[in-house]
Amino acid sequence: MEILSIPVLRDNYIHVLHDVETGATAVVDPAESLPVLDVLAQRGWILTHILNTHHHADHVGGNRELKRVTDCRVIGKHKGSEFIPDLDFPVGEGDWITLGTRRVQVMEVPGHTLGHIAYWLPEDHALFSGDTLFGMGCGRLLGGTVQQLWTSLERLLGLPDDTRVYCAHEYTQNNGRFALMMEPGNPALIKRMKEVDRMRSENLPTVPSLMGMERETNPFLRPESPEIRERLGMPDAANQAVFQELRFRKDAF
Repeated sequence: MEILSIPVLRDNYIHVLHDVETGATAVVDPAESLPVLDVLAQRGWILTHILNTHHHADHVGGNRELKRVTDCRVIGKHKGSEFIPDLDFPVGEGDWITLGTRRVQVMEVPGHTLGHIAYWLPEDHALFSGDTLFGMGCGRLLGGTVQQLWTSLERLLGLPDDTRVYCAHEYTQNNGRFALMMEPGNPALIKRMKEVDRMRSENLPTVPSLMGMERETNPFLRPESPEIRERLGMPDAANQAVFQELRFRKDAF
């Protein structure tokens, strides 16, 4: 599977998946249509699928035009008022999608929104996490609950360390600054931030990251860290409570 990431808007990524053997091509969360159509034309690819993680405008803004031009199929979670434009195939937990020679697992990961899903390609160790998991961060609560988001992140933590995490935004540098404030003594975090600062100074993407790297440096995946607990004054709190305090502090960061 060939994977390209197109930077759009201020800090979004549209991820393009192309199965070399069959020509099947999907985009994940097309915020806009024109950048996708440009890449398809340059590569000679034909769009067959849109995979939406959730309903926010900066993730579905290109759906209608892409479907009109390419007659692709739109896949996403149907969840009440969380409207996915031109949705063809509603999916949920336990569903699998066929994309060329690959099978794509649908994972329900609510919290950022109630209907948020992620897409996991086990053969490629690639996760398309939308706004649930970012580089050194996680999504805000915009419809779901703290418990839902923490449960979703715990689930993603079960994926292999070499999983490539394709999130939907270039938030890594800002997230890392917050992480350093919460865990300044973490050597893996210090090392990662030096590399992130270098990459961003050269206008290079920090996406994808690796799940193993997130385990070591993402404070939202590290509520058991003694240093984080000391910073928050929560030495004996449950992991979910520590996570909740981190999320609320990041909202005001």
